[in-house]
Amino acid sequence: MAERIRSFVAGERLQPGDRLGREEDLAREFGVSRPTLREALRLLSSEHLVRASKGPGGGIFVAATPEEGIGLSLSATVATMLDARSIELDELLETRMLLEIPLAGLAAARASEHDVVVLRALVDEVNAAASDHAGTIEVDARLHHLIAQIADNRLAGALTGWIVDVLQPRLAEVIEPAVVVSVIADQHRDLLEAIVRGDPVAAERAMREHLVYVRDVAHAVERSSASEVAPERTEPSDIQDRQPPR
Repeated sequence: MAERIRSFVAGERLQPGDRLGREEDLAREFGVSRPTLREALRLLSSEHLVRASKGPGGGIFVAATPEEGIGLSLSATVATMLDARSIELDELLETRMLLEIPLAGLAAARASEHDVVVLRALVDEVNAAASDHAGTIEVDARLHHLIAQIADNRLAGALTGWIVDVLQPRLAEVIEPAVVVSVIADQHRDLLEAIVRGDPVAAERAMREHLVYVRDVAHAVERSSASEVAPERTEPSDIQDRQPPR
């Protein structure tokens, strides 16, 4: 039953906020009992796809598109796993690299003239926040969200939503003692300029350098915490020098 409702929403191209109808109307329309319908609605609600509203004008409404529902469910799952310590930050950082590096290349290949205007404005914000940790982290979250949008792959965008929603806030706290925000700002500029130029190879390279730096700063902080030594501010060259031989 839940799948029939999903198919109906997709087939009618319904959007968040669109009204499906009252419970009794939906049961009659789909030819099922109300208990069967309620079970399906409970499942769809847990997937963030529908919501119920009571009172005049109430009923069952679309809460999110299918891809938005995937993103919300995945973010909730990742948050739960982090809280339960059933997944490590390092594994999430590795997954992030697998997803976001190719997306940067897609964004460079697909950026429209309007996207370029938005990106250039974001470069100005990057420059303004170059010495401010909180400002840089805020711009960083918007940057990664924007790149996923410009890449114009809805499923990939849904699969990366947890990065901004869950990973970024926690990662910002971890790296704050050691990150050099001016380095992050330089990496943001390189990434944005590569996308503006329409250069997928340079965009992927810039994204890789940015994510590797952030990952290595997190590792440096964790090593310092383990040895109970206050972490030093970490330049990319310092991280490279400290890497163990492979």
